[in-house]
This record gives sequence, structure tokens and C-alpha cells, in this order.
Amino acid sequence: MGLETKPLSTLHEKSSYSVDDFEVPTGREEEWRFTPLSRLKGLHSGVAAAGNVVVAVDAAPEVTVETVGRDDQRIGKAYVPADRVSAQAYSAFEKATVITVPREAVASKPTVITLTGSGEGAAYGHILVKLEPMAEAVVVLEHQGSAVYADNIEFVVGEGATLKVVSLQDWAGDAVHVSHHHAQLAKDAVFRSFVVTLGGDLVRLSPSVSYTGPGGDADLTGLYFVDAGQHLEHRLLVDHSHPNCKSNVTYKGALQGEDAHAVWIGDVIIRVEAEGTDTYELNRNLLLTDGARADSVPNLEILTGEVAGAGHASASGRLDDEHLFYLQARGIPFDEARRLVIRGFFAQLLEKIELPELRERVFAKVEAELEK
Repeated sequence: MGLETKPLSTLHEKSSYSVDDFEVPTGREEEWRFTPLSRLKGLHSGVAAAGNVVVAVDAAPEVTVETVGRDDQRIGKAYVPADRVSAQAYSAFEKATVITVPREAVASKPTVITLTGSGEGAAYGHILVKLEPMAEAVVVLEHQGSAVYADNIEFVVGEGATLKVVSLQDWAGDAVHVSHHHAQLAKDAVFRSFVVTLGGDLVRLSPSVSYTGPGGDADLTGLYFVDAGQHLEHRLLVDHSHPNCKSNVTYKGALQGEDAHAVWIGDVIIRVEAEGTDTYELNRNLLLTDGARADSVPNLEILTGEVAGAGHASASGRLDDEHLFYLQARGIPFDEARRLVIRGFFAQLLEKIELPELRERVFAKVEAELEK
């Protein structure tokens, strides 16, 4: 397939499966201006040395798991790469993992996909999760180890189906990860995504949602904790192209240490034909120390006046001195008061993780970040 142009959004102007349709980024482009290209280790230019990331799947018994080649006709149907790294990942992966949940099946346990990096060198991957009509499943993505990794993940949610995804980026401190997660929702499909980004030297994650029928409902939640020198970037796109669909985006992050850098870009497009859309996006950043920086850019493009609701909000700030004083005045030491305020900042998000064991793991990891 050739190059497709998308003139509605300046951040998503074109898409193609071919690397050659995208120029090597220089950092002056709007979609790359926040990303330190020198730390991508060649993922954007195609000069990275070969590496390896191992994919292991612990699947629910109702789920089918396949490892397929590039010629599998199911691959690439829902998502067309929108930048050079995504196109490079699509062009370079050798094997893809395909997970299928049959029609009306309800998975009896979460399907856990673990991706483990084994050292230096670049690796490329592709995962397809497909739910047939009226199916229900929970999928957990766990990223660990040391890697330079780029991949594309397609979530195809059939009519009336419900998919819940938790993606945990817990890489080693030297890892580089650039990933696109795309969810395609059919009529009355429900998609719930929870992204937790903690590890890695540089992580750039781009979740996106599109609709193929009315009644789709997407909820995208994210939590990130950025330490000194880390660059954690989340770039979201929700493309409303059918009537009476919903989307809600809520991302919160905390930053501490010199040169800790968080980037959040939230794009929502409501096309002319998407009457009755109900959408909202929110980003909050908590700056815990001097030297940390958060860039937050919400964008909302509305091309119809017939919407049920549309809004966005973004704010970055420090801990509230009044909250800390209130707790200290009741005998709570400063360090504990600080932890309590930060826990409260994340608490509402963590409640959305419906798996108790995983929720406790994420909570423990956030607690560990506070001890640094």
C-alpha cells in the first residue's frame, strides 16, 4: 500500500507501511521535537545493530495463541504506521504473535504477554490481539530486561466485545522502547487500557483508537513515574469517525530528579460524521523536585457542532504545601506526609486496575520509586 495523507491533524499527517515514505527525523518536526533523538540508538534512522526480545505468552484456556510470519493476512489490517520508527518496526519484524478470543467466549483468566530484552542491539516486534464479536478478555503486557525495541500492537475489538489491557513498562535503566498501541473498535465495542511506565532510559509510547461503527467506548488511563535523566513520553490519538462513540483519557505522572522529563500529547479528532461524540482528556503532572520538566499538550479538533460533550484539561505543579502542613500538624512526619499525598494523587487511577495482584504490584513499584 502507498502513502496515505491525513490533512485533519498536523501531528498525524500521513501513514504508510514503507519506511521510505518517512524522512529521517531531525528533531525539528512537531511530532519529534520533544524526543531526544540521540538517545534512540538508531531506531529512527535504521542504523541500529540487531538485538533480541523474547516474547512469552501465558494464555487463558479459551484463547488461541499463534506465532506467524510476515505474510499472515491478519497482520497490519487495523493499523498503518504513522511515523518512521513505526514503519521500521513493521518492515523489520520477522515473527508476529496473534492472540484470538473466539466469538462469545469469556476468558477465565488474564492472558499475560511477557517481553524480555536480552541486551544491546535493536529488535522489532508485532502483536495482534483480536476479539471476535461478544467476546471478553483481559490482556497484560509486561516489558522487562535491557533492550532497544520498537513494535506495533493491534487490538481489534469486535462488535459488542470487551477488551481490557494493562501494559507495564518496567524496563532496565538503559532500555529504549518506541511503541504504537492501536485499538480498532467495532459497533458497541468496549476498550479499557491502563498504561504504567516506570523503567527505561527512553520510552515513547503512542496509544491510539479508531472506530468502525457507532457505540464504541474507549477509556485510556496512564500512570508514569520519571526519575533523574529519564525521558518518558506518551502520545495519544483518539479519532472519532462514527456517531455516538465515547472516549475518556486520564494520564497522571510524578517526576523527581535532575533532567527527569515527561511528555504527554493528547490528540482527539471529532470528524463531521461523528455526531453525538462524548470525549474528555486529562493530564496531571506532579513535580517533586527541582530540575524536573513536564511538557503537556492537549489538542482537540471538532468538525461538527453536534457533540454530546468534548473537553480537555492539563496542569503541572508541585506538592500542595497546605496538604503537607495539614498532615504534619497532625503529627505525621514530612516524609510520610509526602508519600501520603503522592499516593492520593495516584489512588483513583490505581483503582481502575481490576486485577488485585497486579494492582498491588504496581502500587509497590510506585512506593519503591518514592524511596529513591
